[in-house]
Amino acid sequence: MEPTAVNTAVDTVKLAASDPSFIKSVAIFMDEGGIFMWIILAIWTFGVAVAIERVKSLFSFDIDGPSLMNIIKKSVMTNDVAKAITTCSNSKALLPMVMKAGLKRANQSKEQISDAIEATILEVSPKVEKRMGYLGLVANVSTLIGLLGTIYGLIESFAAVATADPASKAKLLALGISKAMNTTALGLVSAISIMVIHSMLTSKSDKILGEIEEYGVKLIDLLGTKKGPGQVGSQAPELPEAGQKKDAA
Repeated sequence: MEPTAVNTAVDTVKLAASDPSFIKSVAIFMDEGGIFMWIILAIWTFGVAVAIERVKSLFSFDIDGPSLMNIIKKSVMTNDVAKAITTCSNSKALLPMVMKAGLKRANQSKEQISDAIEATILEVSPKVEKRMGYLGLVANVSTLIGLLGTIYGLIESFAAVATADPASKAKLLALGISKAMNTTALGLVSAISIMVIHSMLTSKSDKILGEIEEYGVKLIDLLGTKKGPGQVGSQAPELPEAGQKKDAA
């Protein structure tokens, strides 16, 4: 049902874009708005390019956290840490990178495992939040430039009306205001679309960072509680010699 609806929407957009009258209307709309229309279009294009890059990156950084944790848990419980490390190495996502850093220190103390995981989290977090601020900036600037273009257009309209024939003042003023509002319309379209994308990407990045912190803590607890005689990260306790036993006695 959903793929059919998406395909229908895509076909509608393609049909409208290929319609000569639609292209002509867009060209007239852009031309009437003046130079500010092209500035907003350039900013919008930049925002879309950043959004596309972020979408590709975040989806490559994401992974099914519960499934990965189950695999790692089974490997650790069977004392096969090497298998867990190999599983993490086969993925380009960020969560396996963090888990791998902790697994490499499975034979060390709980504090050392925690330090390794926290250091890796600090390393990967900027990759998730990279360029996200640009999207919010694009949305705000698009709106402001749209308003600036409208004010500039109104100033020009009133200046033209001041020297026009009294009979045609109302018509010229209405036409000038209509053209001036084009920049506000395009600025709002740019801002709304970028804000929606920014909200979706923020939700995705929060999910990735949340899973990294959650499963990082769970791995620390798993490796810490698994330590014991003959188990992962453990060392056999030293037994006192016979002479020492007699002395103690």
